[in-house]
Amino acid sequence: MKLSVIRYGQHFRLVVVGGGAAGMGASHKFARKLPKFSVAVIEPNEKHYYQPGFTMVGGGWMTVEQNTRREKDLIHPKSVWIQDQVVKFEPKKNLVKLKNGDEITYDYMVLATGVQLRWDMIKGLPEALETPGVTSNYSPLHCTKTYKELTTVTSGNCIFTFPNTPIKCAGAPQKVCYYGEDIVRSRGYRDKTHFIYATSLPRLFGIEAYLSSLNAIAKSKDIDVRTRHSLVGVDTKNKIAKFELLDENCVPNGKISEIPYSLLHIGPPCSTPPAVRECRELTDEKGWVDVDPQNSKNFANVFAAGDCMNTGNAKTAAAVSSHLKTLDKNLSAVLEGKEPSAQYDGYASCPIVVSRSKAILAEFRPDGQRMETTPFNQSVARRHPWYMKRYLMPFLYWRFLVKGRWNGPATIRKMLHLWGLLPKVK
Repeated sequence: MKLSVIRYGQHFRLVVVGGGAAGMGASHKFARKLPKFSVAVIEPNEKHYYQPGFTMVGGGWMTVEQNTRREKDLIHPKSVWIQDQVVKFEPKKNLVKLKNGDEITYDYMVLATGVQLRWDMIKGLPEALETPGVTSNYSPLHCTKTYKELTTVTSGNCIFTFPNTPIKCAGAPQKVCYYGEDIVRSRGYRDKTHFIYATSLPRLFGIEAYLSSLNAIAKSKDIDVRTRHSLVGVDTKNKIAKFELLDENCVPNGKISEIPYSLLHIGPPCSTPPAVRECRELTDEKGWVDVDPQNSKNFANVFAAGDCMNTGNAKTAAAVSSHLKTLDKNLSAVLEGKEPSAQYDGYASCPIVVSRSKAILAEFRPDGQRMETTPFNQSVARRHPWYMKRYLMPFLYWRFLVKGRWNGPATIRKMLHLWGLLPKVK
């Protein structure tokens, strides 16, 4: 039976909250280890998206349908799919409450809720997304619109924003800026348009090793990079984007900049879902799941994986692969009565598409150290990372990551180092 629905009981050995990349990968790993129907996946959505593919949809290279699968087709046959939403966590009782009123108890829990896109944190944005000129690659509802806007804009400001919160796939807002410029230039309207990348950060990209290359690319494309700009409002009547200016500590300085737009691409603010951020026992002061290294700091039977954690890594699908490797070791140890000892290495990766045919394959740790896998200088834009982004990575995701069989490229990297094919990069 491919799909098992909740009527097998209300208590489970392991409850995985979230059926995205991290939740699906975690549930598959432990469904193979634990007795049949002792692992439950709580996920309300019927569709599962390969979200990194939305960047390619926005550029016209893929469709939303190519990045979509039915959730029921991905659930492990030994797992139970509870198609509902958690509205409250009670970790002291080993219990979660569902939207339909049911209560589910567990021996162990993995939080893999991902993040919530907070369109509501920008005044006027939810309504603006339904108007011409405003779009976002972060939603399956809008990424197709991005390509339409890029292929129809003829003049004015094309603005691409980065929020003043943590965000999943921090490279995505500038990817669309780069290839968007390429598309508009190829149509012959570049001299009539002004491309602006408005970021809340003090610089274009957070990892120093790739910063100079990206600065050079932005300069070569005549992209106006405006740092410490946080989008706070959209006036669709007058087509004005309103930005709060930030000081050197990225704190609002009281000044507002209003910029007219013809095209406005949103990198949305993100947070954990309401039920997570409202559970103070599980989260830090900003509402992110408080872990060390992937265990809850307060509950030994609660683990986490993916974007909902307060680990310092970039929130990417590639990071999830390393999360799952650590989670597998630590939760397996606890299930065997041992102490968890595995440490997440901080690995994250972001293939930064910089044109319609090239990309920079950034691989790094939170401290800025490169963790590159190939023998090439990955700070240089090349063709093969673009093709990896378009073809190889979707394959790895659907065939291996969501099935809990991809733990990232660490083993490949180690082998290449042993063979002397990789330099030691600091």
